[in-house]
Amino acid sequence: MTTTLPTTQTSTLHYTLQMLCDEAKQLVDSGLVSRQQPIFTLCRYIAAREWPLIEAELEEHDYLLRDRIADLLTHETWTND
Repeated sequence: MTTTLPTTQTSTLHYTLQMLCDEAKQLVDSGLVSRQQPIFTLCRYIAAREWPLIEAELEEHDYLLRDRIADLLTHETWTND
């Protein structure tokens, strides 16, 4: 008896700016990255094949890879201690 494994298609996910902001927030909240690190630090956590699309999305919204991750988190809500 031979079993055939389903073939997986490699599809490229189109990252929107909101998706990238959400991903950055999750990484900051988990302590894997700091708000003060440059945006290009996120490349450690996102597939390399996605980066050309991510860079284009960032450029479209006037972000640079050297900008701080905190710039992506501008809509954070702070509570008083």
